[in-house]
Amino acid sequence: MRYRAILRKKRKIFLKCAESLKIKLRLLILWDIRRPRHMNQKVESLKGRLIVSCQALPREPLHSSFIMGRMALAAKMGGAAGIRANTKEDILEIRSRVDLPLIGIVKRDYEDSEIYITPTMREVEELMEAGPEIIAVDATERLRPGGVTLDDFFRELKRIYPEQLYMADCSTVEEAVHADELGFDFIGTTLVGYTEQSAGDHIERDDFRILREILARVSHRVIAEGNIDTPQKARRVIELGAFAVVVGSIITRPQLITKAFAEALSEP
Repeated sequence: MRYRAILRKKRKIFLKCAESLKIKLRLLILWDIRRPRHMNQKVESLKGRLIVSCQALPREPLHSSFIMGRMALAAKMGGAAGIRANTKEDILEIRSRVDLPLIGIVKRDYEDSEIYITPTMREVEELMEAGPEIIAVDATERLRPGGVTLDDFFRELKRIYPEQLYMADCSTVEEAVHADELGFDFIGTTLVGYTEQSAGDHIERDDFRILREILARVSHRVIAEGNIDTPQKARRVIELGAFAVVVGSIITRPQLITKAFAEALSEP
């Protein structure tokens, strides 16, 4: 009987220690997710450098987290300083291949909204499981799923994950200025020409006039992105004052690169 009593006592002590360890582990995970990122040296290392967008949607031939991981490795070997990636799964795979800072997004369609780049808290929560240094969201004037405005959405982001860095994917100068006023850490030109309000606009027109206007009117760092498809354009946006430049399809979508060559040869 005495032996059983000792065993019960030891069991209680063991369970108490296990529960304490579980709580400590949860706290460590929470601290890692919410740790301050604005002084992150990895993010600072992006200044004046190239970020490669490694993405392939389900309908594309290279759609695979494994392939995106290798694509990111190839980008690093070529001199990329950062990676922009889509979905938690791709980001986790890329993390296992390279130690570069990551801009994370989740592209998802909703029936009641045109926004598909990180449209709701659901996508943000998925990204937080992968821990990208920066989370990018659509910051256009359009309503999000459920009729949620950008202002309300961003306030909720900052309330739940106050230390996470956020990038605003914008399509117009006005949207960029508004995102800057809201407090986004980075302002992106990602969606210039891709929305109804920016239809017909081209990021490179008039020596990157849209980018220059944004740089003149915002206080947060600007990341140039969208149709920057030559080394010369990438260099120019940095010269104009962009913090960094994102280049995607011209590097990572071989079907589009091939199409450009094939069409050039088929011209009369």
